[in-house]
Amino acid sequence: MKVYEALAAAFAAEGTTDVFGMMGDANMHWMNALATRGTRLYEVRHEGAGLSMAHGYARASGRPGVVTTTSGPGTAQLATSMIVASRARIPLVAFCGETPLGDTGAVQYLDQRRFAAAIECEFLQVTKAESAAEVVQRAFYLARTQSRPVMISAPFDVQLQEFEDDMPYVPSTELLRTPKLLPHPDRIQQACEIIGASKRVVIVAGRGARNAEAGEQILALQRRTGALLATTLQAKNWLSGETEYHVGIAGLFGSRLAMELLQEADCVVSVGASLNHYTIESGYLFPEARFIQIDTAPHLVMGNGQVADCYMQADAVTALDALSGALGVRGIEMEGFHTPEVHGRLTAPLIDPAEFRSQPGLLDPREAISVLDAELPGEIGLVLGSGHQTDFGTMLFQRSREITSNYGMFGAIGQAPLLTIGTVVANGGKPTFVVEGDASFLMHVSEFETACRYGLPVLVVVMNDEGLGAEYHKAKAKGLDPELAVIPTPELGTVGKALGGGGATVRTTDELRAALAEYVRDPRPTVIDVRITRDVLSVPYRRMQYGEDV
Repeated sequence: MKVYEALAAAFAAEGTTDVFGMMGDANMHWMNALATRGTRLYEVRHEGAGLSMAHGYARASGRPGVVTTTSGPGTAQLATSMIVASRARIPLVAFCGETPLGDTGAVQYLDQRRFAAAIECEFLQVTKAESAAEVVQRAFYLARTQSRPVMISAPFDVQLQEFEDDMPYVPSTELLRTPKLLPHPDRIQQACEIIGASKRVVIVAGRGARNAEAGEQILALQRRTGALLATTLQAKNWLSGETEYHVGIAGLFGSRLAMELLQEADCVVSVGASLNHYTIESGYLFPEARFIQIDTAPHLVMGNGQVADCYMQADAVTALDALSGALGVRGIEMEGFHTPEVHGRLTAPLIDPAEFRSQPGLLDPREAISVLDAELPGEIGLVLGSGHQTDFGTMLFQRSREITSNYGMFGAIGQAPLLTIGTVVANGGKPTFVVEGDASFLMHVSEFETACRYGLPVLVVVMNDEGLGAEYHKAKAKGLDPELAVIPTPELGTVGKALGGGGATVRTTDELRAALAEYVRDPRPTVIDVRITRDVLSVPYRRMQYGEDV
């Protein structure tokens, strides 16, 4: 057996069923060996795009995503996407071929160790044949336990050496048999005392709570305490269909109603949420509240620079069960926010349709979002990108559905359609739609062809204002020339068709409904180019650029 075969066998043993990347001299033997083991290989048009697909795969599957590149320029293409994955704390393993060990004069030589450090990922190198299995095991162990990307650098000459170790491979999962973190009894009692002395409780659920599948426990605590349920951006709309007292996102992307109600809280119970400065508005959102924080991390500092009044390092399900049980023993049951007056405010429309401001041939982006939310069934998942146009969807999508947000992860545009492709692969071809701006979609438009080639039912909804929307509105706010950020675009629906999928360019709500209905009838790779007006400024930008409370 050659080293590349041993490396491929180890990846397969780690549960690798799908790999994204581009073939070159330094990884083709490894890819061939994986293919013979039944692994599905997705050839992409750009290595960085492949990494973002692996990122989306990891988020959707809960398992490390895998990307591969050849040496030198192939590896160098990973830079932006790797930093995004690192900032998002995504478990990834990148198999990167390398020029022969020590050959610094090779045309494709790159100091991959220094490069990995610069792009914020762990680095492991296969320097000798007998270390191959150990390197793969450690890479997957680090990815799983530290929730971060890891680069395996495999020199081509070492890959071709003989591998003679006949010991069975031990997957990293065998090293992870650890019990759930149990909450300390003293912290449960402290949390009970804080809640018992409170009148207005808010529960903030984050991505950690959703990943722990703690929904049932959160709802039980909410019923007992009369709490409002809010989420972080990364858990948007989670459990919104399960309770009448869901206030939406807490923080910058929250509605004005959410801001008003959350400011009344005198106790915040955070579950699997770091409570960063976006979520708690650097402390201004919950000015009178005491904080109870449940997380698996040993210690967290909140976005106001302080630590919680009661910090509980514990598994979410176990801690919430214990907390609700202890409150029951004490006979604590509260009305809190669960009143007819609050319910009436929560069920009112977020936007009066009379406020929509369409122009001839251009839709109000808020109206477009309302149509998308109404016409696309809840079982179709959603990926949200970043940038000004995405803000409308981030705030206004209300239907309960699986949502992934790429906001705030290094501020890199163009990532969301790639995450969506990985998500669809991880979910076995389940239709998923992404809402992105025109500049973001065009940055990696070639990868829409990748979705078409593999028949992946990705719906790309392009909120097209023909420009760099964020920069356009920032320029206006700063007294600069906003027209410098205007960039005309072709008919992107036609582009989608030319690349082998479906497509439509829409300028009215009827056209949008018709295009969505066609996708729902026959889910396939589709681009819907929604032409929108630039005259509507999103709520977060009104807050940040003009200080308006809306």
